[in-house]
Amino acid sequence: MAKLPSTKTAPVAEREKIHMPRYKVLLHNDDSNSMEHVLKALRHVFKFDVQECERIMLEAHQKGLALCIVEPLEQAELHRDQLQSFSLIATIEPE
Repeated sequence: MAKLPSTKTAPVAEREKIHMPRYKVLLHNDDSNSMEHVLKALRHVFKFDVQECERIMLEAHQKGLALCIVEPLEQAELHRDQLQSFSLIATIEPE
């Protein structure tokens, strides 16, 4: 079993990685953007492959909401803002 680094001896980045709260970036369905536009935005923002972007886009389309990624707050805020800059509806929430 892997041993977690001691908080006294582990580098700061390693300790923050262990204790940093994570946030979900959520994509909401909307009636104003084409599927092609959503795919383009997801590819640009996350650099995911086409299949992953299609999966996220279809989940949002069919279920009303899709999880894009879970990450630290600053990165989640950046990704949410980038999606919104493409006129998509995106939110973040704690994991």
